[in-house]
Amino acid sequence: MKRLGVIANCLKPDAPVVLKKLAVKARKLGIELVADEASLCLIKQGRSIRASPRLGDVDAVMALGGDGTMLRAVRMLKGRDIPVIGLNLGALGFLTSVVESELDRVLKCLVSEEYVTSTRAMIDAVVERKGRTVVKLRALNDVVVSGSSKRVIVLGLAIDGDKVTSYVCDGLIVSTPTGSTGHSLSAGGPILTPETPAFVISLICPHTLSSRPLVVPDRSRIDVYVEDVSGKVLFSADGQL
Repeated sequence: MKRLGVIANCLKPDAPVVLKKLAVKARKLGIELVADEASLCLIKQGRSIRASPRLGDVDAVMALGGDGTMLRAVRMLKGRDIPVIGLNLGALGFLTSVVESELDRVLKCLVSEEYVTSTRAMIDAVVERKGRTVVKLRALNDVVVSGSSKRVIVLGLAIDGDKVTSYVCDGLIVSTPTGSTGHSLSAGGPILTPETPAFVISLICPHTLSSRPLVVPDRSRIDVYVEDVSGKVLFSADGQL
């Protein structure tokens, strides 16, 4: 471990102190820090990342904050096979793995390569309109399709080309095992262990007396069609519209 990327939520009250502590300890261990511009202003060390491709030359990334910071770090990597370590500066931090008091031990473990990694599935999502690709996104937690008005939206669902049914609802969530403890859980979806090779399809406020989440293999193609809507359709990946 020679080069460590640093992405922090600098709005967290403890961020300046923890970043400076990280800089001191990293210097003693011979670790070069590569920080985003906001973090760099606080730690006064390393070289700036002006665009996400610059993260390609680091051995690992440390995200200091909460779940939102972890998701931002993953988005910046854009699919690169680089480990992300989450240091919790927030309240819950489901995705983070260590706390501030463990910072010294974590850095020593990184240098000596005494650590294990957890491989997580991600969702590759494509938005199409009239047969043309509008945008391609990738999500670690989930993707959500919903309406923007107070009225329900009608969504059709197909798995691997086979039509399942149509739903009258407020929206639909496709979640990874990592995201199964997030929005999907609030909508009544099951909790999956991170290693489960499956995705969860959950509905948001379905207009029906009986509705159950679907668990499908993560190699499946999931097609969601907007069949009827009043107003605009919202699509988000990891909470980003």
